[in-house]
Amino acid sequence: MPELTLINFAALAAFGFVIGLLGSVLGIGGGVFMVPFLVLALKIPIHQAVAVSLVAIAAASSAVASVNVERGLTNMRLGIVFETTMALGSVLSALAAGFMPARAVQLMFALSLFPVSFMMFMKGRRAFVAAKPGMPEESCAAAGRFDASFFDPALKGERAYRVRNVLSGSVVSFFSGCLSGLLGLGGGIVQVPVMTLMCGVPMKAAAATSNFMIGVSAAASAFVYFKKGYVLPELAAVIVIGVLFGSFLGIHALYRARSEKIQMVFSVITLLVAVKMLMKAMEAGRLVGW
Repeated sequence: MPELTLINFAALAAFGFVIGLLGSVLGIGGGVFMVPFLVLALKIPIHQAVAVSLVAIAAASSAVASVNVERGLTNMRLGIVFETTMALGSVLSALAAGFMPARAVQLMFALSLFPVSFMMFMKGRRAFVAAKPGMPEESCAAAGRFDASFFDPALKGERAYRVRNVLSGSVVSFFSGCLSGLLGLGGGIVQVPVMTLMCGVPMKAAAATSNFMIGVSAAASAFVYFKKGYVLPELAAVIVIGVLFGSFLGIHALYRARSEKIQMVFSVITLLVAVKMLMKAMEAGRLVGW
């Protein structure tokens, strides 16, 4: 662990600020950026990097969840269902973290992200082209148990939507939680596409609901890592300070930005993550002879 000088403190806090900003706007938690930074730049062992990332994700989720719920962006019923299976997968993978071949998981995860990135980009692009300035997006009346609505200030209108494929989404949420506990990703990088592409949830509501969910699974698996002695308290505390400030700024950006723009940015981030994880998995494979 690097010595916490004033310069290092400021740099880590600034890094945490950026992570908190991106994580709260996109609903991804920020672990996809934090773990590689801690491992590659600071030379932190992977399990300790994952532990610190999970602590920061739990802090960011706690900071933004209540605000998103108050503004009506979070789909509470859907989030509770998905976070149950997600937390279960997160705890199980955290318990098995020392025994599972992370490189194989990284490879499969990276390959699955490429089509997800493409579909998210195309959906956002179609919505961006079709959207008329000052007019609310096409919506439908909320009628089912998981259906909901929210006011979108960017479009100056109420957005109602119907949620589909809840059972399938909850199964995928379990594997999302497994990735969270194993790789410290927070699960949002999978959870947001699941809600937007599979369940029909608008991007803003998906990001807000993801922020609500990932804190539960991150906290559950972070506790397991803490019991194993992997959490570095000083490093986690400094990054969490930056994450909290970035998250508070990010929730205001999420509320006012247009959904299709957020979705297109998310697709680009997903593509970068896929490329990075694929390269890392291939490098690890060469080291072990496959």
